[in-house]
Amino acid sequence: MVEPRDHRRRRTVARLRSLSPVVRRFVPTGRNPHTAVGPWLGTQPRLPGRRIAPLDRKTPTFGQLGTLEVRLARTTGEVKRAQQIRYQVFYEELAAQADAYTMATRRDRDQFDNLCDHLLVLDHNVAARRFRKPRPRIVGTYRLLRQEIAEQNGGFYSASEFDIQPMINGHRDLSFLELGRSCVLKPYRDKRTVELLWHGAWSYVLRHNVDVMFGCASLGGTDLEALSVALSYLHHNHMAPAEWRVSALPKRYVSMNMMPADKVDPKQALRALPPLIKGYLRLGAFVADGAVIDHQFGTTDVMMVLPVAGISHRYINYYGANATRHA
Repeated sequence: MVEPRDHRRRRTVARLRSLSPVVRRFVPTGRNPHTAVGPWLGTQPRLPGRRIAPLDRKTPTFGQLGTLEVRLARTTGEVKRAQQIRYQVFYEELAAQADAYTMATRRDRDQFDNLCDHLLVLDHNVAARRFRKPRPRIVGTYRLLRQEIAEQNGGFYSASEFDIQPMINGHRDLSFLELGRSCVLKPYRDKRTVELLWHGAWSYVLRHNVDVMFGCASLGGTDLEALSVALSYLHHNHMAPAEWRVSALPKRYVSMNMMPADKVDPKQALRALPPLIKGYLRLGAFVADGAVIDHQFGTTDVMMVLPVAGISHRYINYYGANATRHA
């Protein structure tokens, strides 16, 4: 049964009044469906994303390893907690630039969050709460956006940096999945957590019959000279073949061919690459042509493309053809 509009309005007002005065000043208000006016923010864009399917409270566990579990978010509360983890990593640890609304809510969020499934790694080794049921701590997250949902809602997130449409148009018989916003809390950045994230992603790929994974991955910093060895190594050794080659948008394109191939020290380059990119490469991923500087997050982004058919058999055997290793 649909809740009457006046009831929803009263419930919203009561929720806003429950906020602290400081946070309440940053909550957007207004009647325009596309914008909202806050007293200190001016015009604050609303998040137009719309979930195609509601969150599933019965989403199965993809896998467990010790006290850690990997599965999809089951409630909006878990999505908000994942956004808080992203804020903690991107804005507090890595010094991304937050606007006033992001700072007030302490959540990294955008319009794509409402469209995506959110893969979570949770730690169940938490102390029991008095009078309340204990809940596991979210320690890692990955955002997943399927092609059919993206195409019904304006496209993929990475299209703001890379021209991905030719790749998709050239493989209309294949199903694409965009991965992004990967982060893990610092105390949990070890093999177990990363392994569970990959295990969860592989389970999701099998569940939705995905053929190609892709997404932006970041190198810390925007100093191209400091990143020249790593970027040149990717360009000379892992460039996507023509069939899968994506290019950075012309206005944002930064060449990765900064050093001759014979001048690149592979060991030095691999030490400079973040674990996520090295993980993609071990699985068999390619990189796009050109990088993009993201000044808001203080990173240099590259596009990773991973056809499922090209995943190394070693890793398929490790996680199981049916994702049974940690099930």
